[in-house]
Amino acid sequence: MSNVLLKNIGTIVSGDISNPLLEGDAIFVRQGKIQIVGSDAARNILDADVVIDCAGATVTPGLFDSHCHVVLGDYTPRQQQTGFLESEVHGGVTTFISAGEVHLAGRPKDPAGTKALAIVAAKSFANFRPGGGKVVGGSVILEKGLTKADFEEMAREGVRTVGEIGLGTVKNPEDAAPMVQWAKECGMTVMMHTGGTSIPGSSTVTAEMVIQTGPDIVSHINGGPTAVALDEVKRLVADTDFALEMVHCGNPKIMVEAANLCVEHNALQRIIIGNDAPSGTGVVPLGVLRVIAHLSSLSSIKPEEAICMATGNTARVHKLPRGVIAKGLEADLAIMDAPMGSVGEDALAAIAAGDIPAIAMVLVDGTIVVSKSRNTPPPVRKPTVE
Repeated sequence: MSNVLLKNIGTIVSGDISNPLLEGDAIFVRQGKIQIVGSDAARNILDADVVIDCAGATVTPGLFDSHCHVVLGDYTPRQQQTGFLESEVHGGVTTFISAGEVHLAGRPKDPAGTKALAIVAAKSFANFRPGGGKVVGGSVILEKGLTKADFEEMAREGVRTVGEIGLGTVKNPEDAAPMVQWAKECGMTVMMHTGGTSIPGSSTVTAEMVIQTGPDIVSHINGGPTAVALDEVKRLVADTDFALEMVHCGNPKIMVEAANLCVEHNALQRIIIGNDAPSGTGVVPLGVLRVIAHLSSLSSIKPEEAICMATGNTARVHKLPRGVIAKGLEADLAIMDAPMGSVGEDALAAIAAGDIPAIAMVLVDGTIVVSKSRNTPPPVRKPTVE
């Protein structure tokens, strides 16, 4: 890995929603990890193998897609789509969280097959980075017959997540709650489908069912794609401390209502952002950016806060060592700016106006994986590599 200096940064978005903006105009990366942030970072130019002149653009942590239905490889049978993960990297996404490999043709539902699929997907994506992006794959779908020993084995073999509860044969809280406890004891993060039925074999999940089950994450509180009623959203915001996921492939009206409730209840640190694709809605490479723009332009959430929801908030919930620009963390970074023609003078102003920002460059572990996005408009300020 190279030592990299990013200089002439206009704005640094930290990813930490308690302190979204950082002072300074440079970031120094040593061997894939952030080493120094601030003006002093520019002093390390002699140690840098690569110098990126950001030309006044904004630098943020690489974005997270908190809800992606991967299968194996960069292919989804849901829309017969190849390269969809790599395409999201061109939208600034550097980390993908599997919500369960539910679209695998002939997906096994017996305990042995369910466990085997989760383990092989977790191990496969640990070795495969589509477009440079990191995939937390192998999210186990809860099926009847799984035991505590199964969860312990899966955890030992690299399974980190329970996919959306409600997509498998385990649907009721009384059946799911013991498995949720086993998963948490093994260090797994637990997601739960919320809202109307999404795919054949899934079920409608109410706020009461979520509360009784006790997951870590309320998956797509704004619906995937059908949302629960606003009264139930209010209950999940006010009466729980679960992470609240907002997705592109959901109900946009409820998303804004839920965002306003989170502002009212001082719960912005609980919001995470995902795509919930591939789905019947399609494959949306810029879905995470679109949710950021929707929240920033249609609610009182600030652009830098929305970016933190799609970075540091998700990293914290999933216990990952990235998503925040701070010393010692993985140097997954996005350089973005106002797109040409936007009324916004920089990336944050463009987002506040509802525009998708231009992704000018993407780095993973300090290595440039996108030097020019093929999916966003071109930026006003163009970073250069010296």
